[in-house]
Amino acid sequence: MPTQYRRTRSGHEFAVARGWRDRKRYVWLLGLVIPILVPMSWLAVATTGWGVFWWSGPMLMFIVIPSLDYLVGPDTENPPDSALARLEDDRYYRWAVYLYLPAQYVTLVLACWFWSGGGGVTLTDIDKLGLMLTVGGIAGVAINAAHEMGHQRAQSERWLSKVALAQTGYGHFFVEHNRGHHARVATPEDPASARLGENVYLFHYRSIFGSLRSAWRLERNRLARRGKSAWTLRNDVLNAWLMTLALFAALVAAFGVEVLPWLIGQAVIGIFLLETINYLEHYGLRRQQRPGGRYEQVRPSHSWNSNSVISNVFLFHLQRHSDHHANPQRRYQALCHADEAPQLPAGYATMVVVALFPPVWRRVMDRRVLAHYGGDVRRAALSRRKKQRLLTRYG
Repeated sequence: MPTQYRRTRSGHEFAVARGWRDRKRYVWLLGLVIPILVPMSWLAVATTGWGVFWWSGPMLMFIVIPSLDYLVGPDTENPPDSALARLEDDRYYRWAVYLYLPAQYVTLVLACWFWSGGGGVTLTDIDKLGLMLTVGGIAGVAINAAHEMGHQRAQSERWLSKVALAQTGYGHFFVEHNRGHHARVATPEDPASARLGENVYLFHYRSIFGSLRSAWRLERNRLARRGKSAWTLRNDVLNAWLMTLALFAALVAAFGVEVLPWLIGQAVIGIFLLETINYLEHYGLRRQQRPGGRYEQVRPSHSWNSNSVISNVFLFHLQRHSDHHANPQRRYQALCHADEAPQLPAGYATMVVVALFPPVWRRVMDRRVLAHYGGDVRRAALSRRKKQRLLTRYG
């Protein structure tokens, strides 16, 4: 263990660790496995002749990663305060995210080539479906890479965030997440905060359309304050959507209109994956309203966390979600575990699968929400429609 001592300076205490090193430093490169799944699948199919490898995305995300999460276990180690600035300034970690984008788009082009019958590869409809799910999974994780870059101050990283989002046509996420969700998280006004008893499919409808409306309203109001119309390329919702139109048009022009249904399908899968993760991040949690109508400050208790190592690596520490809400511009490698945050029973990859089966999800999670609030269901996030029924059930 590194030697540690505490030192007081200007009334504040700092933990100093001599020789501290990030033990996950090179493990972060495993995140680049996901965007190269399509060429890896191609090689595996060419070597074995087994078309099942076109389904490598679902197999990795919902079988391999949950199994590794269980086998490897949790990691609650935090960097000492004295190392945070040095850790955030280390450009190595940024490149681990930046490299996702070229790999993501090379893979997308390669998939379109295969869907259109290129490369001498003959795909059955089942193979094409598996490839679509794999590419959609890559797109969903790309939204997470966009999430990491979109929170940074550098304008170049914010544009890269929109580039990463273009594959799913979800460019308005850049606006809504940063300026909407972070301000309204765990309140009734946030469409991306799931309520107790709400199933994931109804949540998708509410979150997708609510977030879209909110993003447009935020940009319209921002531009109005500057005396400009919303119908301008300076509108971050419009220019992000135009990136998607340009991308899809270029791919259809290059590979034929037959790739368009698969492009739309993979975008839907990517959005579904993102919104399912949104569902589990704040399920049932509510910031309490103070007299006067203002909500209490966001605290670690308003986000579900997980410290499963493998999911954390593939999702750039997204599971340390409480620290992310407390420090939105803190880079992923410096995010810390919070002891006071409620913990999910498994990593995000496992919990996404559980969420797809609402009765199982409610059996696993509703009692945890109640325990988090000491049995007082009135403090949880309740919809008006289900409030009386849940109050009757849980007292």
